[in-house]
Amino acid sequence: MAVSKHSFTPRGVCAKKFHFELEDGLIRRLSFQGGCPGNLQGLARLAEGRPASELIGLLAGLSCGNKETSCPDQLARALDRVLKRKPGLKSRGTKTQGR
Repeated sequence: MAVSKHSFTPRGVCAKKFHFELEDGLIRRLSFQGGCPGNLQGLARLAEGRPASELIGLLAGLSCGNKETSCPDQLARALDRVLKRKPGLKSRGTKTQGR
């Protein structure tokens, strides 16, 4: 199947940008710009190969310190937006922003 590439600009967290690839609903690649390197490398390793829908359920609503959101929560929001798109829309190079 085709791989779709996505970029996401999170809000309210230290990371500046997320990049990920989806293939048949599975995370194939995940990388971050900025943020806490060790934590985000760990998140990427745990996420790769897993269904995006599973990650949304695991990560949505997590906070970081006294922030209302976190990098995992922002990733869940990005994945949710991509999965909710109508079939047939081009997703290559998608750019979205967190709320």
